[in-house]
Amino acid sequence: MTRFTQILRSVVFMLLMAIATIIWAMACFLFAPLPYNKRYYWTSRWNVFVIWTAKVICGIRYELKGTENLIDAPAILLSKHQSAWETIFYLMIMPRPLVYVFKKELTYIPFFGWGIALLRMIPIDRSKGKDAFAQVVAHGRKRLADGQWIIMFPEGTRIPVGEKGYYKGGGTRLAIETKTPVIPIAMNSGECWAKNSFVKKPGLITVSIGKPIYPEDMTSQEMMQKVEAWIEGEMRVISPHVYKQD
Repeated sequence: MTRFTQILRSVVFMLLMAIATIIWAMACFLFAPLPYNKRYYWTSRWNVFVIWTAKVICGIRYELKGTENLIDAPAILLSKHQSAWETIFYLMIMPRPLVYVFKKELTYIPFFGWGIALLRMIPIDRSKGKDAFAQVVAHGRKRLADGQWIIMFPEGTRIPVGEKGYYKGGGTRLAIETKTPVIPIAMNSGECWAKNSFVKKPGLITVSIGKPIYPEDMTSQEMMQKVEAWIEGEMRVISPHVYKQD
C-alpha cells in the first residue's frame, strides 16, 4: 500500500468515525433509561463500528493471546498504552463491562465526552492528588462489587513504539486496597495507529493478556514491578523487530 493510499484511507476512516461519533452520542441519550448492562452494550456498538471500520478501510487487524487468563471474578486490568486504538478496542472485547479511570476533562469533549459520561467510569481531577486517589478507591470498590472490571494505563499516557514510560503505582495500590488481582496486558497498537499520527498503517496488532497477579503478601510497588516486568518482557515477544537492539 502506497503512502498516498494510506493517507486517503485514513481520511475516509476519520470522516466515518467522526460521523459515527455524532450519531452515537445522540443515540446514547436514548439508551440512558435502559438497565446499565444494556446501556453499556448499545453504547459500545460505536466501538465495534470503529474497530471494524479500521480493519476494512485501513487494514488494521488484531489477534488476541491469553484470553484464558481473563478470570470470571473482579479484576483490575493494567495495560500498555500506545494509541487510542486500545481504549476503543478493550471496551468492545472484554467479557465484563469496563470502568476506565481518566481525567475528567475528557467528559467535556463534544459528543464523545457526552457518551462516556453516561457510563459508569471514574473521572478524576488530577490536581487533587491524594483526594483523587481516594475517589478512585471509593468508586472502584463499588464498581468491582457490581461485577465490573477497572482498567488503567500505568504509564499514564500514550508511549511511542519501542519506548517505556514510568509505571505509576495507582493501579496496584487500588488492587491492594480492594484485595483484587491485576491482569497485565501488552499490545503493540502504535505500530499501526501511532501516537499523534493522522495516518493509519495496515498491519496486525497483537494483544497479549498475562496471568493474574494476586496482591497477597506484596506491597503496591512490588506488585507494579511484576506488572512492569511482564508487560515489557512480553512487548519484546510480540514486537521483536522494535526491540532488536536490546
